[in-house]
Amino acid sequence: MAKQARAVQTRRSIVEAAASVFAEYGYERAATSEILRRANVTKGAMYFHFPSKESLAQAIMDEQTGLVSVEPGLSPLQSVIEITHQFAYVLRHDALARAGTRLSIEGVFFNGTHPWGDWFDLTTRLLAEGQEQGEVLPQVVPRETAEFVVATFTGVQLVSEAINRRADLRGRVAVMWRHILPSVAHPAAISRLRPEGATDPAAATARNAARAEADIEVGAVTG
Repeated sequence: MAKQARAVQTRRSIVEAAASVFAEYGYERAATSEILRRANVTKGAMYFHFPSKESLAQAIMDEQTGLVSVEPGLSPLQSVIEITHQFAYVLRHDALARAGTRLSIEGVFFNGTHPWGDWFDLTTRLLAEGQEQGEVLPQVVPRETAEFVVATFTGVQLVSEAINRRADLRGRVAVMWRHILPSVAHPAAISRLRPEGATDPAAATARNAARAEADIEVGAVTG
């Protein structure tokens, strides 16, 4: 059990080190030697878990989807808003999110699918639920709007990163939603929605991290 736990911790150290390197340098300029230095592991240890730089980058993109979650008790459309604010928060505070975003924008699609697929699917589902509940306008096409929201957020965060390293990102996301909501939400629902976010994204991130840590512990025991 102790050996399994060490293996899980080693893998986590490698992923976190690689995330910081990919976020800083991008995929092509990321050096394996720098990842090893930051992770403080041997080359053999790294290749035991990740046979290539490609597999390590893919692991980062796979894991970034677990950084955000749907908060309980919120309406479907407010949940879509909260997800963008959570991601805005983790882009400032988590190298894994920054690395995954940079790799995505660079077009590092190793498994043949684009990395926004899960976000598209979740947003599509929530918009469809909002339509069923009368919160989202009937003429809205959920998939089309989901892809627009994700694409708009991506552009907003890029501008924020270029201007001031995302220090104002949450404010820019609120502005984004103030422009989007009138074309998506039923007029009666707009007054109940909060484009600036209704929950604390830091608390949501902490809960997500706790769940991830629990999964790691279970994996160490049963893996």
